[in-house]
Amino acid sequence: MPLSEHEQRLFEQIERSLAEDPKFASAVRASDPRFHARRRLLVAAGVIIAGLALLVYGAVIKTPPLAVAGFVVMLASAAYAVQSHRRAQSPDLHVVGGTTSRRRPRGGRSGRRSSILDRMEDRWRQRPEGHR
Repeated sequence: MPLSEHEQRLFEQIERSLAEDPKFASAVRASDPRFHARRRLLVAAGVIIAGLALLVYGAVIKTPPLAVAGFVVMLASAAYAVQSHRRAQSPDLHVVGGTTSRRRPRGGRSGRRSSILDRMEDRWRQRPEGHR
């Protein structure tokens, strides 16, 4: 439904006033789950680099426990980065009052299988009427 000219002018005025308010912009950015996910990815990348440095240093000074510790740090950071990336890509991540929530799988199913089944069920419901 298109907005009337008066509503459009009011909308633009509100948009300009909100864009000029730095306090509001920082509050919105701080409550955005994508902002936090991006920050977690950057932290994980930094820790992966530190783990790589630890691994190389342990190999150079011929101290296997130090090299193994570096590898474990890298592996844990990579897992954390993948988890953060998946959360950021999740379509059911919502901001409500500054908190985030995820939709629970239906029927007690969990993991990747439930998402595939949910998608197949959605496609089945959305198919054209003539194919039933």
